[in-house]
Amino acid sequence: MNIWQRWHLDRPLFLALLLLSVVGMFVLYSASGENSMLMVRHVVRLMLGFVVLVSIAQVRPETLRRWSPHIFAFGLMLLVAVLAVGSVRLGARRWLNFGLFRFQPAEIMKLGMPMMLAWFFARGSLPPRTRYVALGGLISLVPILLIAKQPDLGTAALILGSVLTILFLAGMSWRSILMVLLLAGLATPLLWAHMHQYQKQRIRTLLDPSSDPLGAGYHTIQSMIAVGSGGFFGKGWLKSSQAHLNFLPESSTDFIFAVFAEEFGFLGILMLLGLYLFVLGRGLLIAFYAQDTYTRLLAGGLALTFFMYFFVNIGMVSGILPVVGVPLPLISYGGTATVTLMAAFGMLMSIHTHRKIIAD
Repeated sequence: MNIWQRWHLDRPLFLALLLLSVVGMFVLYSASGENSMLMVRHVVRLMLGFVVLVSIAQVRPETLRRWSPHIFAFGLMLLVAVLAVGSVRLGARRWLNFGLFRFQPAEIMKLGMPMMLAWFFARGSLPPRTRYVALGGLISLVPILLIAKQPDLGTAALILGSVLTILFLAGMSWRSILMVLLLAGLATPLLWAHMHQYQKQRIRTLLDPSSDPLGAGYHTIQSMIAVGSGGFFGKGWLKSSQAHLNFLPESSTDFIFAVFAEEFGFLGILMLLGLYLFVLGRGLLIAFYAQDTYTRLLAGGLALTFFMYFFVNIGMVSGILPVVGVPLPLISYGGTATVTLMAAFGMLMSIHTHRKIIAD
């Protein structure tokens, strides 16, 4: 038994994540204006994330299955606590302050929701009956509404996406899918009426960023300038004029992809997308070879949620999606989101490596 088997790690997936993290450190160093203290904090959080990954990889899938409803319930209680006693930052109440650190409970639902739905649908036959789909939708609706209330539409949209992917993987009929889309369309006017003014403005400027070039459209315009100016080969590392001259806002977090595109160009973008697609493909392969319904749904849901992470961020920076504040996985500076993402990959590795043990 080699070290990868002993520690229940999937070598191709682990090495791809490590490579993405190294790429992220180089890009973040440039995007942050060569801020050494920020880099130290980022590296510490990455190390914590990998520790969490390795730790969760040791947990057997049947244990994850038993924990699923409890993790979901715990996350739900924390979301309620945020509305009551959460700390406010930039006009949003999303964090719980524990003194030494702040924690964003919505991140737990990025794990708790797919775990809960996988547990729920694994208890019945597949494809699920209409009443199971309806009940699963109701279970999902409560945390999504609580997160949207904070407001955090980006995270709410990601969690809604994970719900839809698990419903699809569970074999929901096309008739049911069309019904869900129809209901979503009918609910659009109600959703619009309850959105904040700045959120409405972001959607309006998606169609024409130049309509408000110094306001809601500023982020999109500057990021598209950065992406376009990179050309085929890019300007080179540490040479992003948009970031270093402070034209590009949030250059180390939500819009770090624009810095990457300006410095490494179209060729670099292709290589980064290749890495992301490799990680996605490996996750889907793990789901394909999973041995039971729960692990198959959970692995597929986590892998496709990862896809939504980088798809939404790149679409946002490129001007084809509204600005919703979703970080670029393993590249953007962040704390809770990085640890949550690594926990998800730990679950994928647990599902894959323990399957091998059982098969032997």
